[in-house]
Amino acid sequence: MPDCQTMPYPQPLYLARHAETWFNRVRRMQGNEAHTPLTRAGIAQAEAMGRALARHFEATGEPLPQLWSSPAGRARQTAAIVAEHLGTDYFAVRIDPRLREIEVGRWEGRDYAEIIATEGEIIDAEHRLFRMPIPGGEHYADIARRLAAWLADAGEGPALVISHGMTTRVLRGMLVGGPAYHGVPVAADAPQGSVVRIAGGAEELLLEGEGALGPRVA
Repeated sequence: MPDCQTMPYPQPLYLARHAETWFNRVRRMQGNEAHTPLTRAGIAQAEAMGRALARHFEATGEPLPQLWSSPAGRARQTAAIVAEHLGTDYFAVRIDPRLREIEVGRWEGRDYAEIIATEGEIIDAEHRLFRMPIPGGEHYADIARRLAAWLADAGEGPALVISHGMTTRVLRGMLVGGPAYHGVPVAADAPQGSVVRIAGGAEELLLEGEGALGPRVA
């Protein structure tokens, strides 16, 4: 994996974690295949993200960034609401599978309690991360490799990415640092609906979301 802190990357880079979904609400493992729409609380979180970003660009005069999204329905629904606040054409949003959430293999779509009952404790509570490896899924190094490939293609202009809890933690870790977890730097957790701004190797929290923390809402 290249040293992403020294390679060119979009600056400023805005990273937003998608808002609450129905799978989050009932604690089912989402993965990337099932469409898990936003709850009413999730829609309110996405609206807050859009308002915060609109205020930021109005106050700073910074140019609007290219909007990117994970292909997951929950990320695209969040992106659509944010785009409307920014006056951005939703059809210009760049969808990239490398921004998807961690692949969860045979756990996908299952209730967390059921998985824990059959697989044992799957969550490292101290770090709010999945214990590894996920059967048939990804390791954090797999996420880092695909994100490094995205960074290499994304250019250096401003970008706003709507993605997921695990994915954004790895991407933030790659760009601004974080404690190593299974050899991969992973940034601190941030609630659903949070937005950070990264530039010059440092990050700024623009909005702390009102959603939940941890892998159970990844």
